[in-house]
Amino acid sequence: MARHWIDGAAADSADGRTIEDLAPATGRVLGAIARGGAAEIERAVAAAAAAQPAWAARPAEERAAQLERIAAGVEARLEELARAESEDTGKPLSLARSVDIPRAVENFRFFAAAARLDETGCHAMADALNYTLRRPLGVVGLITPWNLPLYLLSWKLAPALAMGNGAVAKPSELTPRTASMLGEITRDAGLPDGLYNVVHGYGPEAGQALIEHPQVAAISFTGGTATGQQVAATAAPRFKKLSLELGGKNPTLVFADADFDAAVAGAARAAFLNQG
Repeated sequence: MARHWIDGAAADSADGRTIEDLAPATGRVLGAIARGGAAEIERAVAAAAAAQPAWAARPAEERAAQLERIAAGVEARLEELARAESEDTGKPLSLARSVDIPRAVENFRFFAAAARLDETGCHAMADALNYTLRRPLGVVGLITPWNLPLYLLSWKLAPALAMGNGAVAKPSELTPRTASMLGEITRDAGLPDGLYNVVHGYGPEAGQALIEHPQVAAISFTGGTATGQQVAATAAPRFKKLSLELGGKNPTLVFADADFDAAVAGAARAAFLNQG
């Protein structure tokens, strides 16, 4: 069962509700998913808000070292994570082994390095010196899609932690398992309880509650355009920081001087490699 991960431990929904986790390749039931809502979001945000100040006060080098330990933990469980990703998404196991999970490892290591190399930008004027001081926001909400579950979650979580924030993730209800497994990995890697939380469930229930929560300072959303409009409409009046990576299919332009056969093969690969 894919359970919530709140304040460093697996948790069920307060009302006990669940969702079926189906394997899209076969239609069989893989298990149950905890179905969260406002109550679970409240608990997760409270945990993140309590843990975040002490985390932000740590030197960047300590936060970077923590991300590297998480990367090592993901790498150590690569085969297990890849199998869960393949079953949840329907994509070939070979693709999850070679792309999805290795990229999650790389994301944590990249942002560990970025935290160490972060610099304050300075801009001199004739009578003044302007500089940029970066501070953590506090608690951030991370909403991820079905097609690259751990890959995209790590892409959001790693920089959030590197810069001293706490996080609450709402993964797609179609592909939930690796988000919960990452909770175990962060715990085993020594990440303080409360900094990484996962609430499973549907967008209108768990996702909307996360976006609306007054203690969530920023939302990073990857998903469909229509849902992104709703996210923006909810977040904008509350002046939350907002990052939207929305759906749609990338167009392909093939010019007259191109190798047509190679262009067709390349376009087909780009469109269907991550087919699920």
